[in-house]
Amino acid sequence: MLAEKEALLIAGIEKLRQVEVAEDAAPRSAVVCLQDTRLIARLKTGELAAFEELVEEFQPLVYVLCYRVLNDSEDARDAAQETFLKIYRHFSHFRGEASLKTWICRIAINQARSSERWWRRRYRKETVSLDAPVNWQRGQGDEAEQAPSEYLPSADASPETEALASERGRQLEHALTGLKKDFRIAVVLRDIEGLAYEEIAYVTGANVGTVKSRIARGREMLREAIEKQK
Repeated sequence: MLAEKEALLIAGIEKLRQVEVAEDAAPRSAVVCLQDTRLIARLKTGELAAFEELVEEFQPLVYVLCYRVLNDSEDARDAAQETFLKIYRHFSHFRGEASLKTWICRIAINQARSSERWWRRRYRKETVSLDAPVNWQRGQGDEAEQAPSEYLPSADASPETEALASERGRQLEHALTGLKKDFRIAVVLRDIEGLAYEEIAYVTGANVGTVKSRIARGREMLREAIEKQK
């Protein structure tokens, strides 16, 4: 019980690192895989320090995913804490059928969805419009496949470019919030977190074809929404 209380404290969400957007996910390096293997082995022994490392590494990701489902910062923090408690309590159930990151993503998404259903049952107003349809028209041509990374700054951008990119980033955030939840999650997992289609299918419980369709449609709607803001 004491260890579990310590785990809850460790799982407190205080600071978030900046999330970078990338069009294509880079393959995980052998070093990262080896680090995961070592961390998993330590976690399976119940080492609290290993769990603390896991929280430090994954809390920005977990918070962002919860926030993308719930659209509320406080609810996202609560869901993130519950996610880490579930990880702590049930890590023995991890069988390696997916990467550690993908497994954690799945738990976070499921926890956020459970939290959302809990609030909906209590007629909370903030959740009524989470999945409200967006009245956008479909675009045509290759531009429909444009990813959010097209709107964000490069590392060596000039001050003028950075200012423009900052505004585009604001537009992107507004547009992303307006997406229907399933499309929003798919785009975030692919273009922000860099998961492969098969990993997103595992996280969301949808088939790969559905995942690809959601990503393509989500990117298209983001592009259209940002164009409307200009």
